[in-house]
Amino acid sequence: MIGISEIETAAGRIAGHVVRTPTAPSPGLSALLGVPVTVKLELLQRTGSFKARGATAKLLSLDAAQRAAGVVAVSGGNHGIALAVMAAALDVKATVVMPASAPARSVEIAGATGASVRLTDGMAEAFATAERLREEGLTLVHPFDDPVVIAGQGTVGLELARDAGELTDVLVSVGGGGLIAGIAAALRALRPGVRVWGVETAGAEAMSRALAAGGPVPVDLSSVVTTLSAPSVSRLTYDHVAALVEEVLVVSDREAVRGCLELAEHAKVWTEPAAGCLLPAARRMRERIGPDARIGLVVCGGNATVADMLDWAERFGVR
Repeated sequence: MIGISEIETAAGRIAGHVVRTPTAPSPGLSALLGVPVTVKLELLQRTGSFKARGATAKLLSLDAAQRAAGVVAVSGGNHGIALAVMAAALDVKATVVMPASAPARSVEIAGATGASVRLTDGMAEAFATAERLREEGLTLVHPFDDPVVIAGQGTVGLELARDAGELTDVLVSVGGGGLIAGIAAALRALRPGVRVWGVETAGAEAMSRALAAGGPVPVDLSSVVTTLSAPSVSRLTYDHVAALVEEVLVVSDREAVRGCLELAEHAKVWTEPAAGCLLPAARRMRERIGPDARIGLVVCGGNATVADMLDWAERFGVR
């Protein structure tokens, strides 16, 4: 299990390379939900998502031989962008493997850094390709199955614990589980009374399926939210969530897209559906907890284009 000492070490390591993103009360969301809401604006992080933290922590942990050989990552978008950008900044050669369903903008940004981008038919094939490259000598920077990466993502929770006012409940999006594992570890150490809730979209339910099965299981992916679409969680992230997280809530793609539009209108932030899914989950959680809830939302990323949002809004009939 990742402890607070590992997270604090990661925080010291990545300081100066990543942004200490704002933690702020949201009057608009507080009015919408009827309880105080605080947002951790990780969409203002370098590369537009929290992923820069874990990628940077891992890159800075490499020895000279590993840096010279280069790194490889698998990504539905944000992890690949983060590794490509931060590797270029640290002068490390990077290869990013993405499914063909990854957002075109993500592929373009990763390639523009000088990274080698490889596209595969699906996420499972992407992981298999990355594993072959690892066997050839590249260091795999896994998006979630790595204690160094999890500790890096846990610095979000470290900052939230130190910067937020009173909180009773924190909601965190779940793909492979690295972000929620790190945040839950940090909050358990620094704010042990705070409940942590995960949020997935239907068709990207790797963690909730794992919790039901008692361990990681492969899942069929159908959600439009590619940045949450891990083919399975890892034993490492599963163990953290099983021990530290209250529950993983599942919302629909339509609700996630609508959440993006509501966040834009009421919180004045432009998010991607991986963050938009938090809002419908917060409503559900608020009904269960009651009016004494003090909610924290980890707004994990904002890498969606206007064209993406218009397409999703039309597809799901959201206005």
